[in-house]
Amino acid sequence: MNETVALFGAGGKMGVRLSRNLAGSEFRVAHVEVGEAGRRRLKDELGLDCVDADAALEGADVVILAVPDTLIRAVSAGLAPKLRAGTMVVILDAAAPFAGHLPERPDLTYFVTHPCHPPIFNDEATPEGRRDHFGGIAARQSITSALMQGPEEAFDLGERVAKAIWAPILRSHRVTVEQMALLEPGLSETVCATLLDVMREAMDETVRRGVPAECARDFLLGHLNILAAVTFGEVPGVFSDACNKAIRFGKPRLMRDDWLGCLDEAEIAESIRRIT
Repeated sequence: MNETVALFGAGGKMGVRLSRNLAGSEFRVAHVEVGEAGRRRLKDELGLDCVDADAALEGADVVILAVPDTLIRAVSAGLAPKLRAGTMVVILDAAAPFAGHLPERPDLTYFVTHPCHPPIFNDEATPEGRRDHFGGIAARQSITSALMQGPEEAFDLGERVAKAIWAPILRSHRVTVEQMALLEPGLSETVCATLLDVMREAMDETVRRGVPAECARDFLLGHLNILAAVTFGEVPGVFSDACNKAIRFGKPRLMRDDWLGCLDEAEIAESIRRIT
């Protein structure tokens, strides 16, 4: 269908990833980047030229904001008066939309999308796929998308954009903005990243207590692989009696009784307030 996409922040870390994938997509793309280093990067790495914001917005069907969460409010407020009714604005994270940082423009479509990243357990056949931990290059990843406001039929366009920028795709999940915020920062960062950080601290402590560093790393990552496979049903099996006993006594030593409260709506809202 060849809709026109205006990509803001095209020369940033995320913007270059999106620019690369959009270059091989069905969409016509206008790249906007205010930083000289970002413009050079786009030119040197992808051979792409940038245009100014007004030129990019002329005739744009979709505007993607590949800018930090802390800038979404200011950038979207500056662009909103220039957008024609029906334009789709795509945001790459639920934080700013959840926090109410998008302009009051009921005639615009707001679409939020975020990648799940390639799963630990996968069937990637190439070295490039196995090493693509972030996704968007060689490894398939699932994605989440939410139609925050706009006509129901607009979801199809938003999902096509999402599939293009995050390709190659494993599965596409439709959620609400509130559910996406529960997934991140709630599940992925507050819980998963925090516990992984704790694991790294524990590994470093075993090294401090005399275990060779390479041995500690091999031991932890190997056990993480099999223990996660059993926990998430990737393989049949159960933990040993000794492991179950360690969990039963270890969890209250490591976790507060009310730790699941970190996923409560008020906690998620406060986390997003800090982020944005």
